[in-house]
Amino acid sequence: MMNSSKSNDSSNSDHQDSNADTNDKGKEDLCPGFKDADAFVKHGLGAVLSATKASASLPQVGDEFDFYRSFPGFQQFCESQAEKLLHCMSQIMQHHGCRSHMRDCNTLTGLEERFDLVVDSNDVILERVGILLDEADGVNRSQQPVMPAGFQPPKIVVSSWNRKGSSSGSRSETFRLLHAKNITRPQLKFKEKVDNSNTPFIPKIFIKPNATKPLPSYFANKPIRKDRPEDLDVPAALADFIHQQRTQEHVEDMFAHPYQYELDHLTIAENLLSKPEPQMYKPMIDTKCSFIDTLEDLVSLNEKLCKLPVFAVDLEHHSYRSFLGLTCLMQISTREEDFIIDTLELRSEMYILNEAFTDPAIVKVFHGADSDMEWLQRDFGLYVVNLFDTHQASRALNLARHSLDHLLKHFCNVDSDKRYQLADWRIRPLPDEMVQYARTDTHYLLYIYDSMRAQLLDFNHGQPGLLQSVWNKSKDISLKKYVKPIYTEESYLELQRKQKRSFNTQQHAAFRLLFAWRDKLARQEDESTGFVLPTHMMIKISEELPKEPQGIIACCNPVPPLVRQQVNELHLLVQEAREMPLLKAEIAAQKKKGLTPIKTPKVSLFGPHDTSRVSESDVPHFSADELPVKQGVLFSDDEQKMDVDVEKTSGLTAAAKITVFEELETKDDQESRSAAQMKARRIIESFENPFRMYLPSNDVHISKNAKFDPSSKIFEISKRWKLQSIEQQQKEVESKRKSREEAKEHAKKVADERQKTKQSYQESLQNVATVRQQAAEFAKGEGKKRERAASEVGESTPKPSKKLMKSAEKPQKTEPPPQDSFKPFDYSQSDLKVFAGMFMIFHHIGEIITTLHLVTGVVHNKNIFK
Repeated sequence: MMNSSKSNDSSNSDHQDSNADTNDKGKEDLCPGFKDADAFVKHGLGAVLSATKASASLPQVGDEFDFYRSFPGFQQFCESQAEKLLHCMSQIMQHHGCRSHMRDCNTLTGLEERFDLVVDSNDVILERVGILLDEADGVNRSQQPVMPAGFQPPKIVVSSWNRKGSSSGSRSETFRLLHAKNITRPQLKFKEKVDNSNTPFIPKIFIKPNATKPLPSYFANKPIRKDRPEDLDVPAALADFIHQQRTQEHVEDMFAHPYQYELDHLTIAENLLSKPEPQMYKPMIDTKCSFIDTLEDLVSLNEKLCKLPVFAVDLEHHSYRSFLGLTCLMQISTREEDFIIDTLELRSEMYILNEAFTDPAIVKVFHGADSDMEWLQRDFGLYVVNLFDTHQASRALNLARHSLDHLLKHFCNVDSDKRYQLADWRIRPLPDEMVQYARTDTHYLLYIYDSMRAQLLDFNHGQPGLLQSVWNKSKDISLKKYVKPIYTEESYLELQRKQKRSFNTQQHAAFRLLFAWRDKLARQEDESTGFVLPTHMMIKISEELPKEPQGIIACCNPVPPLVRQQVNELHLLVQEAREMPLLKAEIAAQKKKGLTPIKTPKVSLFGPHDTSRVSESDVPHFSADELPVKQGVLFSDDEQKMDVDVEKTSGLTAAAKITVFEELETKDDQESRSAAQMKARRIIESFENPFRMYLPSNDVHISKNAKFDPSSKIFEISKRWKLQSIEQQQKEVESKRKSREEAKEHAKKVADERQKTKQSYQESLQNVATVRQQAAEFAKGEGKKRERAASEVGESTPKPSKKLMKSAEKPQKTEPPPQDSFKPFDYSQSDLKVFAGMFMIFHHIGEIITTLHLVTGVVHNKNIFK
C-alpha cells in the first residue's frame, strides 16, 4: 500500500511537472508549436506552397475533369473534400465575425451566394490586415492626427505578432516596414538614358581589361558612334544595329558574351582545389566600412581590389518603379574592411571595376549570383571571371536550406536581420539600419567560402571532384547573358498558361489587349508592369468585361494611378473585346455554369412602337388573324373581356378599330351606301394603321386575305400595278418590233442601190480595151522608136530583145489585138458614174503605170544589145 501510494504520488508529481512545463512553453510560444512569428510565417508559406503545387496537379476544368468525374470513387472524394473545405472556410468566417452559412445555400443560387460570401469575407479580413499593418508601422487610425516630426517624435506601435522574442533575455525587437514615399526618380539623373525600347540588348562594354582575345571592333568603336548625328533620333540599341548593318559586321560579335573565350579557357589554380584553413572574420564593430559615392573613391577601391586574392560581392536591386529594374547598391567585403558603393550615383563609371572583376587570378565570391550577373551586365557593363557561388556549394553539400540566412546561422552562428529585405533601396541618404543590413550580406561571406571549400573536400574524402563541379557550375553562371524582355503578339500566352485560367473568346481578346497596353505604357513611363496594372487585376477585368469605366475601377483595389488616368482607353479596349462573337460551345458552357451569357436582351424596346434598336428579323411576325387585339368600344357597358396570351407577344400592339363600324359588308351594302356611311368608311381607313411610319418595312400588319379580296384597297393597288406593268410591257414589245422592221427596210434599200451601181459600171466597160491589150499592141509594132511618155527629153527609146518579143507574142495567139491603132478612151463620152466606180479607176491607173515601166525597161535593153 505504501509503495503504491508513493508511486501514485510520484506519478502525480511528474504529471504536475509536465503540465507546468507545457504551460511555461505555452506562455513562451506565440502560437502552439511555434516559437515566434517568423517560424509561424515560414510554416504557413510552406503549407501554402505545397497546397498550390498539389492544386496544380488536379485535373483541369473541361473534358479531363469530366472524365475523372465519371468515376464514382473520384466523385465521392471530391464531395468529401469539398465538405471539408466549406467547413474550414465557415470556421474562418466565424472567427472574423462574417456570415458563415456556406453549406446552407439554395441549390439553384448556391454558387452565387457562396461566391458573395467569400468576397465579403475577403474584404473584411483584408481590411483588418491593413489596420494591423498600419498599427505595426506606427499609424493608429483611432488616435488624433499625427503632429509634425519636430513637435512629436515618431512612435512604433508594437503588437503581439511583430514582437520578436529573444532567448538570451535581451530587449525585444520589432519588424519595421520601411518604404519611400514621393522619392525623386533616380532615372532622371542618369547620364545615359534607360533604353526600354522593344529591341534586343547589346552589351555596354567598350574596354576589355585582362583580355586574352581582343574586343571586337564593334564594341571598341562604341564611344565614337555616340557622336553620329544620323542616329540621334533612334534608340541606342537600334542605332547600334543600324551601324552594324552599315559596316557589315557579324551579328555574333554584337550579341556574344565579351568574355566567352576567357571563361572557356579558364583553369582553376591548384591552391583553390586544396583544403584551406578557414580565416576567421573580424567583428563588424572592429571592421572599417567606407561609403563610395565619388569617382576618386571608386578608382582607389579598384586599385585595392586588384591587389587582393579574393573578395565578396553582393547587390541590392529595385524593380517596382522601373521597367527593367535598377541596381541601387553594391556591397564589397575584403578580409579587412567593407565597402558600400552608391551605384545610382556612379552608374556611368562602374565599368572601372572590370579590371578587378575580370582578373582570373582573383576569386569573386557571390551567393545566388544568377540574377547578379544579369544586373551587372545590364546596368554597368561589368563581367565576372573566376566566380565562386556559395549557393551552388550549399546544393553540393545537401544542406537543409540554401539561403544566405541559413548559411550565416550554420557557419557563423549569426541571426540575420531580414527586416529590410523588402525595403526601397532608392532612399538617399541610407538609414544606418539599412547600411548594417547591407554589410551583413558580405561581411561573413569569405569565412563561409573557406569553410565550404573544406567541407566539400571532406565530403568527397579529400578528392577535388565535388569542389571542381562547384567551380564549373559557377563558371556557367558567369557565362549567363542578360536578355531584355521583348514584346511579341504571343507574349501574353505564357502568362496566361501560368495563371491556368480558361477564357472564352471575348475574355481572351480582352486579356491580349490589356497585356499589350500594359507593356506599352510600362515602357513609356519606365514603370514595372506590376505598378501599371497587376496581373490579378488584369485577369479580373478580363473575366468581368465591365460595360462602364466605373466597372474597371471597381475591379482594382487599390486602383493603380496609371489605370485611373487611362481608364477611358482601357474602357475602349474592353468594348473592343466585347464586340468579339462568342462560339456556340462557349455560350452553352456559360449556361451550364449558371452564368448569364453576354448578349443582347430579348426585349429591348424603349417604347410601344420604337424599333430603332431592333433589327427587322427580331420583330415578331404575326398575321392579322393571329395578332391578339383588344377592340375599342364607345361605352364602358359594352366592354368585353378577352383572354390574351401575354407570352405570345414581345411588345404592346394596339388596334385602331371602332366597333360601331365593325360590320361585315355585302355587295348590296356597297352599292347602296349613303354619304354618312362613305364618311365613316373613310374614318375606318384612316384608323387602319396610324403608326406605319414607325414600323419596319415588312408585311406584319397586312392581312394575307386582303391581297385576294377584290373589295380591299390592297387588292386594288396590286391589280393597278399589275395592269400598269402589262401595258408597259406591251408598249415595249411594239416599239421593238417597229424598230426591227425599219432596220430591215433600210438595209434592203442600201443593197438595191449598191446592185444598180455595179451593173452600170460593168456596162460602161464592155467596149473598152484593157491596158494590157493596148501595151501588147504597142510592143508588136513596126519597131519604130517611140519616146516614152514619162522619159526624159532627148533620150532614145531602145528596141526590145528577141526573147522579150517572143514572150510578148504568146498572148497574141489567144487574144488577137485589134487592128486599129491605139486611141485613148474618151471618158467624157461615157455614162460612167464617177463616184460609184472610183475604186476601179484607181485600180486601172495602177496597172497602166506598171505596164509603162515594163515597156520602158524592154526598150532600154534592146538599145544596149545593139
